[in-house]
Amino acid sequence: MTRIALFQSTTGIDPEVNARRLTDAVEQAAGGGAEMLFTPEMSGLLDRDAKRAASALRPQEEDRVLASVREAAAKHRIWLHIGSLAVLADDGKLANRGFVIDREGEVRATYDKIHLFDVDLPTGESWRESSVYSAGAGVVLVNGTPVGKLGLTICYDLRFPGLFARLAESDADVIAVPAAFTVPTGKAHWHVLLRARAIEAGLFVVAAAQFGHHEDGRNTFGHSLVVDPWGEIILDVGKDNGVAFADIDLKRIVDVRSRIPALNHRRPIPDSVTL
Repeated sequence: MTRIALFQSTTGIDPEVNARRLTDAVEQAAGGGAEMLFTPEMSGLLDRDAKRAASALRPQEEDRVLASVREAAAKHRIWLHIGSLAVLADDGKLANRGFVIDREGEVRATYDKIHLFDVDLPTGESWRESSVYSAGAGVVLVNGTPVGKLGLTICYDLRFPGLFARLAESDADVIAVPAAFTVPTGKAHWHVLLRARAIEAGLFVVAAAQFGHHEDGRNTFGHSLVVDPWGEIILDVGKDNGVAFADIDLKRIVDVRSRIPALNHRRPIPDSVTL
């Protein structure tokens, strides 16, 4: 049995404040016996005012939030999955980048969000991630973590089952889905999609989420979840910000896959369609 922690937060526009909250969460998670802490998408800065945010954005090697959480991980001897930070990329845009940090404070892996969210919502909200962010190009599976083989995704990736299938076929044990889901889409799809991805892949899904009314005016859905391979929700943080804990047993994966060995039954899908 492995104890993990999830940090549900209302990230704001000041990276220094966000960094303090994250390092406090690291301390709480370690104090509660967790071997690994998972945080939401955009844990270091959440600000849709591009001009205001620009002054806080840095390349990965200069990011102050990343430096703070690396130091905290080493101090408290705990692994971290920082769901994502906005960092300057080489092409002049930003990368929505997740980080896996070991208990020595070393960055073991990074993942840039592949699928970017461009949409006009009925509420009047409009999002154009592709105008600011560069899409990632690689699938990332991290070996040797406290939760076994950890597959990385971010938020909107949840709607693309092919990515989860690729991670499952690569023997992932857990897939992380850090997010900042809007309230309308969260109410409609968050629980059902996370449960579906866990069932399809036959593994654990850990989804740390943003929640509440943010300083930049947006509202996020919350309900950070841990879902087991059978699709059962073993943790739903609901609307309570802070650190929450869950115990996961990776043996559950073998049990579920022995009952429904769907991964073994997959076949190539032909390109042609008969009409």
